[in-house]
Amino acid sequence: MTADSRSILAQLHAEASARVAATAAALDELAHDREGSNDDDEHDPEGVTLSSEWSRLAGIAEAAASELRQVDEAIARLDAGAYGICAACGLPIPAARLEVRPFAMHCVACAEKLGR
Repeated sequence: MTADSRSILAQLHAEASARVAATAAALDELAHDREGSNDDDEHDPEGVTLSSEWSRLAGIAEAAASELRQVDEAIARLDAGAYGICAACGLPIPAARLEVRPFAMHCVACAEKLGR
């Protein structure tokens, strides 16, 4: 499980890192586009407003950063020998749960109790 888990987590890390970088670049570009613009884009009938696009990209960036943190934490648990062990009850997290959510910290029962 460890080598397979490590490769899965490494792949998830690479994907999340790429999303973080892509959304950061898109937000930087949008910020550049907004500089010096006093236009009232909220009432522009031409497509998505800059504010709406900013909100959408910020949400995507936040989700990607959150996933990256979770994957990094899972890698740290793997390195510490605690990967696959529920942080709440100490029982093994079922393999099926780890297949679906490789960065899971809790077994299903504990996750339900915690509302996660």
